[in-house]
Amino acid sequence: MTDWQWIIAMVAAYLLGSVPVGLLIGLAKGVDIRHHGSLNIGATNCGRVLGRRFGVLCFIIDFAKGAVPVFMAGCWFGWVRAFSATAADPLSAGEAWAWLGIALMPVLGHVFPIWLRFRGGKGMATTLGVLLGVWPFLTLPLVGTVATWLVVAAAFRYVSLASMIAAGMTPMYFLIASGVWDWSLDWSWPFVALTVAMALLIVTRHRSNVRRLRRGQEAKIGQPDP
Repeated sequence: MTDWQWIIAMVAAYLLGSVPVGLLIGLAKGVDIRHHGSLNIGATNCGRVLGRRFGVLCFIIDFAKGAVPVFMAGCWFGWVRAFSATAADPLSAGEAWAWLGIALMPVLGHVFPIWLRFRGGKGMATTLGVLLGVWPFLTLPLVGTVATWLVVAAAFRYVSLASMIAAGMTPMYFLIASGVWDWSLDWSWPFVALTVAMALLIVTRHRSNVRRLRRGQEAKIGQPDP
């Protein structure tokens, strides 16, 4: 891997992540979703404004924006391992940092898209895609993150609360996975750093939701925004 190859991969991942899928779906239907609902271009608001099937479509594509470039970069540079990878066959610390630098780019692109003056979505769907794309090292944590999201969403019916709690639990799930697969923290701690950074970014992007939750004004799943 040369520096130029790595830089190209990072730029490509950012640009793909920055495609405002929710906005484009809305414009195709004649609606700018930035002026409706929670004023956000993410899948949740897309579903609230345009209907569930469009929200699901937006989620799938936003998820793919994270998974595809990260997994392709892992294949290109030879970082993808079989799911039986153990501490005897790890990435080097340098390889881990290089891959995680690329992995962060789609999320930053989605949250801070250059096309929309850096005002984008909240990043949960794309983050989930990134977790799948860093195969297999963040794939097990993805299972725990999705399970946590489903449980919290079913219990409280708040997408924002489920997203924040699920993101916050992801670093712990990685530590559990590293124990299960006997991955040494000597090389895998950069993955902890990435999952913590993503969790902090997602929680920060949900500041307005936290305020609405405190005031009892946050819309539950299946309800329009108050």
